[in-house]
Amino acid sequence: MTHPWHLALYAVAGIVGGLLAMRTGIPAAPLAGALLGAGLVSMSGRLELAQWPLGTRTLLELAIGTVIGTTLTSASLTELRSLWRPALLITLTLVLTGVVVGLWCSRLLGIDPVVALLGAAPGGISGMSLVGAEFGVGPAVAALHAVRLITVLLVLPLVVRLVVPAAGPPPGS
Repeated sequence: MTHPWHLALYAVAGIVGGLLAMRTGIPAAPLAGALLGAGLVSMSGRLELAQWPLGTRTLLELAIGTVIGTTLTSASLTELRSLWRPALLITLTLVLTGVVVGLWCSRLLGIDPVVALLGAAPGGISGMSLVGAEFGVGPAVAALHAVRLITVLLVLPLVVRLVVPAAGPPPGS
């Protein structure tokens, strides 16, 4: 088991990284910054790899699920009545694309099919990393999703600003 001071240093690195990233204004900055902060400390090799106490992951999953769950409201359900078709199309397209890209990467680049499939899967870094951990490939899946997440967080806001006209409030407001 990792020394408690080492876990505290990882936590501080994550918090500092998250707080610094919040100053950038990128979406989900605390998550991306904490990931980079703790990840850099872990990759430095100066501390032993973090082995969190039993149940930590479960508690974090419960916390993440609770935070996400509290964003769902009756208005979300009302909105879903008109958005179910796009939600279905987007979901099916992303899952199918993820499977195709994952298998393609596995065959063309010679990486483990489980890593490739989970790494190409549409999902958040926390959820997919947890699924990857259950298959014994958590760090590799986390690395793929970290690259994807950081790239998406940096590129998509720029794309939205360039593509979506800034002509007043959105329809229906």
